[in-house]
Amino acid sequence: MAGSRKVRDPHRDVIANELRQAIIAGRYKSGERLLEEALAEEHGVSRVPVREALRRLETEGFVTLTPYRGATVSAGSFRDSFELMQVRRALETMAARLAAQQRGGDAADELATVVARGREAARSHQVTALPPLIMEFHELVARASGNQQLQLAIDRVLQRVSWGFELDLEERIDSAWTDHAAIAAAILNGSPIQAGYLMDEHIAKDEQIYRSQLDHPGE
Repeated sequence: MAGSRKVRDPHRDVIANELRQAIIAGRYKSGERLLEEALAEEHGVSRVPVREALRRLETEGFVTLTPYRGATVSAGSFRDSFELMQVRRALETMAARLAAQQRGGDAADELATVVARGREAARSHQVTALPPLIMEFHELVARASGNQQLQLAIDRVLQRVSWGFELDLEERIDSAWTDHAAIAAAILNGSPIQAGYLMDEHIAKDEQIYRSQLDHPGE
């Protein structure tokens, strides 16, 4: 019956989004407690939407819920990061192929623009400008796929990958944007096989860095 349908509380989504971004930005540290009462007071709501937001973040891997202790910020690990990178590689390879089938779709112009901005930032060694540009590039490829469910899945994985561990950007500035330019060209030229292959090879380089951290921790 329509009258019995549960309506989603928009406060839950707002609180979850704000907490997620705060965790990614490092404003909440690994192991730090997230007190329902304090968060409810901060957002001017009851504890119900806060509790729902924390449960959602638990399913995403950002929060750990423990009986009698409550919510704490999860401790990331290289194992988690490596496994997420494997998932990301498969999803983004698919996205690149689908994006090429549509020659970038409605994201074509933005894709070309972000590559130009990224290459310029790399040439002028603007290291701090690169992480958001890298994220924007991969988000645009996901959007260009035209598959909304795939886009949502990639967005979740990218948020987890970007949290708690940064690749050595100094080491890969030039090669990363050379890769991005080649991937974008294959997409805009309508070459699905080439676009998928190039994306797979591109993310495999990042995956190898995570693997090396697993094989040689502390080095």
